[in-house]
Amino acid sequence: MMTKDLRENKTLTAIVMNMLLAALSLFVNGFGVYLTIQANLGAAPWDVLNLGLSKSLGILYGNASIAVSLTILLIDILMREPIGIAMFIDSIVVGKSVDFFNSLHAVPLCASPLTGIPTMIAGLFILAYTQYAYMIASLGCGPRDTLLVGLSRRAPRVPIGAVSIALLSAATLVGWLLGGPVGIGTLICAFASGPVMQFAFRTVGFDATHVRHQRLSESLKVVLSKA
Repeated sequence: MMTKDLRENKTLTAIVMNMLLAALSLFVNGFGVYLTIQANLGAAPWDVLNLGLSKSLGILYGNASIAVSLTILLIDILMREPIGIAMFIDSIVVGKSVDFFNSLHAVPLCASPLTGIPTMIAGLFILAYTQYAYMIASLGCGPRDTLLVGLSRRAPRVPIGAVSIALLSAATLVGWLLGGPVGIGTLICAFASGPVMQFAFRTVGFDATHVRHQRLSESLKVVLSKA
């Protein structure tokens, strides 16, 4: 169980330890993403975009993912949404983690739904539990989650679920036009990710709404006070 000081990032040691926790959990998160891609059933919506960009530009998946993540992060900043250190870690580590496992050929591309569906479900569970580990670091949500919240705040009459569907649909459409893989796996990821994450959070007794993420300015204040 995390102590209060560690959980609230009140010291330089706490911030460093939580940065390491975020980086490690996001690296493993990348393995979850890798599994959903290797399931060969069609990628998750944002990965359709990353893979489409990777294919059209002839670059590594990780580089495409970083480009998309940093673009979204810039939009978050322009929208004056809360920015935390872990958001920058998220933008870089996950994509390069996928490249790492790709280079190892860690899991073969699935040849049928009989192996593809279990592989994709395993990936979704890894994503859910590593999301928990990443969030308890309390150093910021992911760029995409922050964008979703920011857009929802600016359209209060539109349910957040509708905003989420619009975002995922836009990412999928653009990715598909760029050559990204769309299939039954895309729907599985879009509709099963939420319930799987809810189940995972319940098993560890975690309530994401109770986490207060430290802003970048607050983290820098703690770091500079120790300089």
